[in-house]
Formats: sequence, structure tokens, C-alpha cells
Amino acid sequence: MAQKGVQLDRETFSCSICLDLLKDPVAIPCGHSYCMKCIKAHWDKEDEKRIHSCPQCRQSFKPRPVLLKNTMLAALVEELKKTGLQAAPADYCYAGAEDVACDVCTGRTLRARKSCLQCLASYCDQHLQSHYDVAPLKKHKLVEPSKKLQENICSRHDEVMKMFCRTDQQCICYLCTVDGHKGHDTVSAAAERTERQRELEGSRQNIQQRIQDREKEVKLLQQEVEAVNGSADKAVEDSEKMFTELIRLMEKRSSDVKQQVRSQQKSEVSQVKELQEKLEQEMAELKRRDAELKLLSHTEDHNQFLLSYPSLSALSEPTHSSSINIRPLSYFGDVTAALSAVRDKLQDVLREEWTNVSRTEVDVLLSGAEPTTRAGFLKYSQEITLDPNTAFTRLLLSEGSIKATFIKQHQSYSSHPDRFTAYYPQVLSRESLTRRCYWEVERRGGGVCVAVAYKNISRVGIGTECGFGFNDKSWALDCFQNSYTLRYNSISTPVSGPPSSRVGVYLDHTAGILSFYSISETMTLLHRVQTTFTQPLHAGVWLGYPYGTTAEFCKLK
Repeated sequence: MAQKGVQLDRETFSCSICLDLLKDPVAIPCGHSYCMKCIKAHWDKEDEKRIHSCPQCRQSFKPRPVLLKNTMLAALVEELKKTGLQAAPADYCYAGAEDVACDVCTGRTLRARKSCLQCLASYCDQHLQSHYDVAPLKKHKLVEPSKKLQENICSRHDEVMKMFCRTDQQCICYLCTVDGHKGHDTVSAAAERTERQRELEGSRQNIQQRIQDREKEVKLLQQEVEAVNGSADKAVEDSEKMFTELIRLMEKRSSDVKQQVRSQQKSEVSQVKELQEKLEQEMAELKRRDAELKLLSHTEDHNQFLLSYPSLSALSEPTHSSSINIRPLSYFGDVTAALSAVRDKLQDVLREEWTNVSRTEVDVLLSGAEPTTRAGFLKYSQEITLDPNTAFTRLLLSEGSIKATFIKQHQSYSSHPDRFTAYYPQVLSRESLTRRCYWEVERRGGGVCVAVAYKNISRVGIGTECGFGFNDKSWALDCFQNSYTLRYNSISTPVSGPPSSRVGVYLDHTAGILSFYSISETMTLLHRVQTTFTQPLHAGVWLGYPYGTTAEFCKLK
């Protein structure tokens, strides 16, 4: 009973807003007491309504009551504090709006510590003790406090639902099994839970596996992003370095030309001034002689005239001025013309090469799928021209170096280190392929090998180091009458597909994809290579017997 009295005292001297002992207690007109700070804060929120109410009894007041400290109540609280009364301990935590309240407490309820699935009630620590002490109650299933206990009651029979109907997929009570669910597939809720738990674990394992797979994919994508960023940063760094070198070279050439022009200017001006000085000296001498002759012409003494005239009439040799060539504003015109020609050539080179640079795709290849229609492939069409410096001497290039013909006579090609001099009658393209591109080859006559190769493939010898597809520097599709064979590093793979005189080749250098297609009314994939290209590639063809066999790179635009 003493303990009960202490509990009442705690409630009596506690603020129902903060649930703590009263601080600066005030009594409002309805008689309830609060901490002054708590009730002020509560009424401040109600100022907009202009009506203020008691948090406990909801009685309203108008106007807002003036709050005065209750000195007697304050003294009682202070006296109780001195005797050891403190704020309510954790054992007596009252239930808030979001808490599950004890179903046994009367008056002001405490927070529930557990809920019982058999009793379908929630208990605070004090009222829960019987479930730990009484033998029958020890068997009850205690769970974390729940507000949904009533959902375990059958609305029809008011019984605890301990069964599960698999037919209707719902929880039921025992009475339902002989009533509305008679003849259905029913099991205990525990048995169904065990079955569903196994499914749940399987689902969790599946989810965890998918999470691991996604994590690996995300990691790969992150590595791809880092690789793309690293490659882009290096490309920017290299381009800046190259442009800097070009600028320095241009500045040096500009300085050299300026120095040469100034040096030539100085030399030319020096020669002109030297000649000018000689002419001016000669003019002075002639003017002096002219004055003497003029004076002599006025002499009246005939004898004196005759004695002086021979010495005055003799003139010195004149300065030759035939080398003087007046070229107004064109002394260094040839320099300007030469530089203008160099500028035009440089602009043409930059314009042509810059087109290749600007068309280069920074392709992350996260979803870079290969085209599915010929129109899609044609978007990447690449004009291919054959390099005569690489052609075997029995190959005749024509049609603007897009057609190669295997002939009997050796051609008088000049010696060149890039030329194939071995047994293999083959040729490479001028173009270096480093991006997505597509081209087609039309063949006539005998066997033709359509290939791609690195530029550093061997050009001499009779071994496998030269032939397309017989080394690790080239990939080749052998096209004979009605059969195809893919060859790489001397490994041949038979390829099935409809025979056709035209072969399409799709290259995605960055993605490492090389695909060969049979082209007729339809477009059929013959073979796809997935690898990593370490160098730029060049298109190529090899032509076999009989003589007259041709391979022509088609104009697709």
C-alpha cells in the first residue's frame, strides 16, 4: 500500500505535458496544474485560434488566462524533493500517443513492455511479471509490443486465429475450419509460417545474390568510368602537349622566317646604299667637272682654253647601274607567296585530319549495341582506299585505288618498306581505323580474303608472319565459292552462312568488336570477334587464283 501511495504522489505532483515533477507550478482556472513553461508553450500554439484549453479536461478559456506561480504547490514539490521524491523512474514510463499502452493499468497507463499472442493483450513490466511467474502463463508467446493484436481475432467467431487456409490464402480460427472453410486445404499458422519462412529465406538468398551481382556490375561500371575518365584525361593531356609542340614549332618557324627576311633585308639595303653612295660621289664629281667646264667655256684667252681643255674633258669611268632592278612592294613577295602556299596546305591537312578527330566517338560502350539493320551500319560507313605502297607486285590497283586485281605480270612498283614482298598477294588501306566504321567488299573470280591488320604486320618473308590471319596481328575471313572460314593466329574456324559476292565488315575498335556479314537482299551475320585491339587497324584484302580475281571496296555514300 505504501508503494501505491508513492505512485499517487508522483502522479499528483507531475506535469501531464512533460511527465516530470512540476517546475514553477501554476494552476489554471479548471484546477489542473502544469509547469509554467509547459502550459505557456501549449497555449502559444493555440494563439491563432484565440481560444485556449486545458490539455487534460479540454475546458476552453477566453481570453487567455494570466498565469501566476502557485507558491504553495511549489513549496510542496520542493519539500517532497528533499524527502527523496524524484522524477518517475524508468519502471513507470507513461504511454505516449505513439506507444503501446498497458491493457491492465487503470487511470494513467504505463508503456507496455511485451504483448501476448495468447492473451491478445499488452502488459507493462509490473503486470507482465505474472507471465514469468505463473506456470500456465509461461507457455504464452510474448512478442514486442504491438497495436495490431486485434487483427489476430476472427471477426466471425471472436476466436484467436491459429490456422491458415491455403485455399483462400488467409488466417482463420479453428471454428472456421468446420464452417466457412470446410473442406479447404488448412494447416496451422505455425506450419504455414515455417513453409513461408523457407520461401522467405530463398527469396533473401536470391535478393542477396542479385545484390552481389549488381555490386559487381556497379564495380565494373565504375572501373569503366575510371578507364574512360583516365583515357579522356590522357587524350586531353596529349592533345595539349601536341598542340603546344605545334605552336612552338610554328613560333620557331615564324622566328626563323622573320630572322631570314631581316637578314636579307639588311644585306639588300646595304648593297643598295653602297651603290647609292657611289652614284652620289659620281654625281658630285660630275657637277664639279661641269662647273669647271662651264668656267672654261667663258675664258677669252684662246691659248689658256686649249691648254686646260684636254685635262678637263677627260671623264672617269661611270658607275654601272645596270644591276639596279626596281621591284616596288615585291622584293619579298616570293616569301609571302611561299608562306601562303604552306598555310593553305596546312589548312587542308588540318581540315582533313580534324574531320577524323571530330568524328572519333568517345564511346563508353555501356549500351553501345551493334546496329541491327543495314541502314544502321551505313551510318558508320568508311571510305576505304588502297595504299599502293603496300600492294604486292602482282596486284593491279584501279578505280581510284579502291579495286585490286590479281594479275600474272609483276607491276613496276617502286621499292618501299611497307610493300608486301612475300608470297602473299595482299594490300592494306591508307586509312587508319580507330573508331566505329563499316565497309563492304565486292569480289569476283576466285577466292578473296577480307581482313583487318595492324600496321606493323611483317612485310617480308614467306612464313606465317606476313599472311592475313596467320599471326596475332591480323584477322581474316576467307571467302571461296560457297564457303567461309575465319582465321586468326593460324587457327581456322569454319563459318556457315548464305553465299554472296559481297561481304560487309563492321569494326568497333574501342569495344573490340569485329563482325563479318554476308550481303545480298538480306544482311546475315557470318562471324563476330570479341577481343581487345591494341593498335589502330587497316582494312586489307588477299586475292587468290585464278588470275583476274578482283576485290573492290564499295562506295556506300
